[in-house]
Amino acid sequence: MKVFIDGKFYSQRDAKVSVFDHGLLYGDGIFEGIRAYNGRVFKLDEHIERLFCSAKALLLKVPMSRRALNRAVVETCRVNHVRDGYIRLVITRGVGTLGLNPNRCKKPSVIIIAGKIQLYPQSFYAKGMDIITVPTVRNLHSAVNPAIKSLNYLNNILAKIEANNAGCEEAVMLNSEGYVAECTGDNLFIMKAGQLLTPPLYAGALYGITRSTVMDLAREIGVPALETTLTRYDLFNADECFLTGTGAEVVPVVRIDGRVIGSGRPGRVTRQLVSAYHALTKVSGEPIYV
Repeated sequence: MKVFIDGKFYSQRDAKVSVFDHGLLYGDGIFEGIRAYNGRVFKLDEHIERLFCSAKALLLKVPMSRRALNRAVVETCRVNHVRDGYIRLVITRGVGTLGLNPNRCKKPSVIIIAGKIQLYPQSFYAKGMDIITVPTVRNLHSAVNPAIKSLNYLNNILAKIEANNAGCEEAVMLNSEGYVAECTGDNLFIMKAGQLLTPPLYAGALYGITRSTVMDLAREIGVPALETTLTRYDLFNADECFLTGTGAEVVPVVRIDGRVIGSGRPGRVTRQLVSAYHALTKVSGEPIYV
């Protein structure tokens, strides 16, 4: 594997960052997880746009233009002979001093890794997964805004630990008001009375690229897709439920906190959206090999 760091490619063994990089010391940085399918980078422009939005929120100057980042992502895939895989694009604050002050960091660093990912077993996609609600609540907007895809994922990791301790791979996170926000790494959807519902961004949900794509696909097949506040009660009484994310894609949920969702099997609309999403990934994206 070759890793892109600040304009150069390094072997996996030699790909290193300084111990004084504030991304390591303080989680001061941002990232995007991006997928490649069939020799194309899926939704690359959207991911880079979200990266720049996160950077602006942190007053972090991205040292490359959108176009240059686009080319660097594609080139990293090409160098690693990636046709179907996962790309991690990272911007750190850069090397600084042993202190919080970001102004002590002279230049941000750009890191791009292109490889493979498999978040969940294939059985989850065929039969659905069980999830639980965990005590750890989603970060407050006034603390660390969940819309910022930062390198500090401790909020999510604590919730993930609670899920793992309960024997589950994923968990529902509530916000401070008790409404559903999202899962530890995925957005959450339910079907109820013919409508596709998902928590709004202000509830603590990330502006998910896959989330937005699935909502568009739902409308194309005639299913209204709406943002609305949801409670655990709404989840328990849903007709269908599924999660979305760049790594997860679209994965059905059949049980939440011991309550069976719908028929206990992946629902009809969920299956339709899985098929539509996979069809889209086969024909859409930035070509890697031209």
